[in-house]
Amino acid sequence: MGLLDILRSLLGIKEEPEKPAQVIEQARETLKEATASPFDQEIVQEAIRPAGEQEGGLIETVAAALGGFEKLVKKIPGYKGYKEKEVRREADKLLRIQVAQGLDDQRKRLSELQVQLLGQGQIEFVDDLERAVMKLQLLTDRVKTASYGYAGLFDAVKVKEEQLEALYDFDNRMLDYVDEVAGEIDKMSSTISSREGIGEAIGDLVASTEEANLTFGHREEVILKSVG
Repeated sequence: MGLLDILRSLLGIKEEPEKPAQVIEQARETLKEATASPFDQEIVQEAIRPAGEQEGGLIETVAAALGGFEKLVKKIPGYKGYKEKEVRREADKLLRIQVAQGLDDQRKRLSELQVQLLGQGQIEFVDDLERAVMKLQLLTDRVKTASYGYAGLFDAVKVKEEQLEALYDFDNRMLDYVDEVAGEIDKMSSTISSREGIGEAIGDLVASTEEANLTFGHREEVILKSVG
């Protein structure tokens, strides 16, 4: 059974679709409905993964076809988005918890690298690394303590459908920063072990955290644009 057959079976498509795009669209709709049941979502993901070894291209196509909302659903358990007023505060809270926890995990890794630098006698880099730690801590604190009361979004009866995707894309970008920072710290760990390129690696991390801080500062602006 090929990947398309598995997807058709899972999605209840009885007729042979003319194009894979029809299956992709059905997959997107199923993932939307799966917000109320993360278990169903996992069934779809796990079922298509083995077939992807032979037909990996379609899986990538399906993933690429997902909008910002569907991507957040996959990343954040229990996330239901901002469309319904009653769940907007919880959606915002879940998003920021996910981002803050990811950033805090990376900050703890930096503390370990500081100890490693001291152990190797490379004290000339300790202050630079402390600067990166402080910027990452600042971002983490801002994400954690940002007001839940974005009145424009949370109190509005309706939101602009055409602007919601921009907000979801923005929130996905904040989650991407967690991965970006993790990658920079991976690189820094390697440079500390090799004792080469440490200063440059720290500089790259500082630049990433500064960009993430600036980006997060625009989140309220993006939210307000979505208010109808």
